[in-house]
Amino acid sequence: MRNEGVNKQKLVLLLSSNAGLGYFPWAPGTIGTLAGIPAFWLLARLSVPLYLLSWTVLLVLAFWAAAEAGRIYGVVDDGRIVIDELVGYLVTVAFVPFSWTTALLGFVFFRFFDIVKLWPASWFDRRMKNGVGVVLDDVVAGIYGAVALHLCLAFLG
Repeated sequence: MRNEGVNKQKLVLLLSSNAGLGYFPWAPGTIGTLAGIPAFWLLARLSVPLYLLSWTVLLVLAFWAAAEAGRIYGVVDDGRIVIDELVGYLVTVAFVPFSWTTALLGFVFFRFFDIVKLWPASWFDRRMKNGVGVVLDDVVAGIYGAVALHLCLAFLG
């Protein structure tokens, strides 16, 4: 029974850190977002309903992993928890074809809005001190990033 607890903890820490990217000593959120680029490459090939289904499963997994990791670390929004960056980035690049231009522009826009935390992202960040709040502020940043990405792509043609 004890091994099950250890294995669950290892799984939680692996998922919540985007396979260890969250342990990077400098800018773990930025480094953790890098996991979104190969995920974007894979998911961009899917139909809209399948993308939404995949993203929703990842969202629920992120709620759980962020909450569990917060308990393990003793800090609700510990810097090593970066699965929320993955979920938020995938909102920014949702429904655009994969290219290195869209991947990198999406990365920059998402990171900008994740750092700035415009309302209501700031509300989730300050008021919802649980796994759901940890993830939702990044979802909101992802929505802002998506708007900026779509406007930029419209102007670039």
